[in-house]
Amino acid sequence: MKLESVPPQRSSLSDQITALEKQVLETHSQPVVSVSDRPLQQQKQQQKQTQQSWWAIYASTFFTIFLAECGDKTQLSTLLMSAESQSPWIVFVGAAAALITTSLLGVLLGQWLAKHLSPRKLEIAAGTSLLLIAIALVGDILLS
Repeated sequence: MKLESVPPQRSSLSDQITALEKQVLETHSQPVVSVSDRPLQQQKQQQKQTQQSWWAIYASTFFTIFLAECGDKTQLSTLLMSAESQSPWIVFVGAAAALITTSLLGVLLGQWLAKHLSPRKLEIAAGTSLLLIAIALVGDILLS
């Protein structure tokens, strides 16, 4: 910003200040043109990707847990407790609090495991655990 100096004249100080103010206003009233809009576009694209990835993670988690919990022993227990107690809202709040707590424990344990184990080791451990549970269930059925 280059201000033209006001030549010393016999005008009053207020006239000189007014002239300087006009110059400043003219200089700053012009639109600022950015060198490139690319950083702004990249930032908007990253925000959009973050929102999309947030939505994708949320949706996949919701539907996976929803489908896994439909018809399982937790839902059946909640159904029976609600029918027996005649207080469905209290049962709902209790069941919701229990599911939130177990989900929190799962998230915290998963976060801790992800910091200490590689994804490959986690997959092997989860697969082995599920295989052992399946073998135990089949053994229980065959032995009864």
